[in-house]
Amino acid sequence: MAATHIRFDWAIKKQLRDKANYVVLEGFISELLGEVITIESILESESNPQTQDNKLNRVDILALNSAGELLLVEVQNSSENDYFQRMLFGVSTLITEYLDKGEPYSQVKKVYSINIVYFPLGQGQDY
Repeated sequence: MAATHIRFDWAIKKQLRDKANYVVLEGFISELLGEVITIESILESESNPQTQDNKLNRVDILALNSAGELLLVEVQNSSENDYFQRMLFGVSTLITEYLDKGEPYSQVKKVYSINIVYFPLGQGQDY
């Protein structure tokens, strides 16, 4: 009989979106960042492309904390050669979606991009 394991990917996409489980997500992110994080809400995590040729930005969890900062949490199971560029695209798209036309750039929200990957990202001193 094969063992059944609950994957973190499933937990992040299903269980941690429930307000009753915010404390688990808050604890996880607080430990990662080394500061106390309070989740105010889980936001819509899929962008709406402006045209059919635009890329779609979909993340596992997008949360707003009590300081008004955005927390982008993504779990990636399969290797992608351009994963760093994908991370940059996701954060950049998020920043532009939360800055209204005519708003000063000083209003850009801080974004934490938390990526949990099940593959080596490479070698280097800068990450």
